[in-house]
Amino acid sequence: MAHPGSDPILDSINEGVFSVDHQWRITAFNRAAERITGVRREDAVGRRCSDVFRANICEDACPLRRTLTSGKPVVGATANIIGINGSPIPIRISTALLRNQEGEVAGGVETFQDLSYVEQLRKEIEGRYTFEDIVGRSPAMRSLFDLAPQIAESSSTVLIEGESGTGKELFAHALHHLSFRAKRRFVAVNCAALPDALLESELFGYKAGAFTDAKKDKPGRFALADGGTIFLDEIGDISPAMQVRLLRVLQEHCIEPLGGTESVRVKVRVVAATNKSLQQLVREGRFREDLYYRIRVIHLKIPPLRERREDLPLLLDHLVAKYNRLQEKDIGGVSPEVMARLMEHSYPGNVRELENIIEQAFVLCRGGRIEVEHLPVEMRPASAIEAASAAVMDMRAAQLRMIEGALVRNGGKRRQAARELGINPSTLYRILKRSAEKGEGVS
Repeated sequence: MAHPGSDPILDSINEGVFSVDHQWRITAFNRAAERITGVRREDAVGRRCSDVFRANICEDACPLRRTLTSGKPVVGATANIIGINGSPIPIRISTALLRNQEGEVAGGVETFQDLSYVEQLRKEIEGRYTFEDIVGRSPAMRSLFDLAPQIAESSSTVLIEGESGTGKELFAHALHHLSFRAKRRFVAVNCAALPDALLESELFGYKAGAFTDAKKDKPGRFALADGGTIFLDEIGDISPAMQVRLLRVLQEHCIEPLGGTESVRVKVRVVAATNKSLQQLVREGRFREDLYYRIRVIHLKIPPLRERREDLPLLLDHLVAKYNRLQEKDIGGVSPEVMARLMEHSYPGNVRELENIIEQAFVLCRGGRIEVEHLPVEMRPASAIEAASAAVMDMRAAQLRMIEGALVRNGGKRRQAARELGINPSTLYRILKRSAEKGEGVS
């Protein structure tokens, strides 16, 4: 005997299919829907669809509700439903009106496709270009990713140089998590945020009675990080006097708390970072040369975002996925016009600035993708006509810059450059020919 809501034709379809009446109660539920959701047909039929699917769009962005309200079908919407075991399942949705034999609207029908396998493939591909929470596929970033596990295994002091917002602390965290110190503390100190006296007590601690308000002993950051990693951010801003104290700690692996009479031995991995050129500070006599070479045993330089624009699409995918998760939204990405604007921007604030731009866009965006009007005011064009022409020009300029970078990295060899960019060599030749004809600067 057939189950209620069963249909031999629907059961032969590989996509999940269900229908609802005007009270949102499920009237049909095929075998593929059972397989994808883990819910049996007899348990689904008669129940409200929101109780069965528990999707992240059920409350305020239901495609089926949109179809029943407007009379228009929805094609290719995405959502996450909650499976029978409580885990999220990504799906792609299409909806249509359901009519009876008299042609009257009797409810709605929805088909949905399980994207779990596609999502897994995406993660595997993206995993090749990620390191902890750091994203990039440019040669400079891939080189850093390759080096990081080897650096993490050592105990040598590391100096990370890079502009503000490039992710220096993320790299320090990653080195710690990959090392044998991962079960001990990672302690971060911003050396530029504290005056000398406070910084000294923060780093090395103090004994009771060392000064008026010192009622009891307080361990410093070096003691807290014993066995783990201490991250000294903005190391280039410390005073000459603090440089002397820090040099002694690095040489002797001992600290002496303020007001103390005995040195305390610590085993801690030091990772320092700066947005300045320490080498230049040494030349100017503002940073001790001996300390510079003590902390620069291993040197990592993180490139600014403007020098690795080929990482932007990957970073955008990462940030859109992150804020979809944090804000429980289902934004599909950015429009071509937005991509053009983002590719053209110079990013003085680097990845941190890009993340702020995307976070603001998520607050303003009420549709399925981020549009130009969701960007900061200074990144928007003055008019619609200007937007259209600027988008074309910006996309072309960004495309030429990426090609130029690939050609430089591959010694001018066009086939190798095309392979790196993931395009057909004939496409690359055509773009270069058009560029030469228009005098746009890439040959």
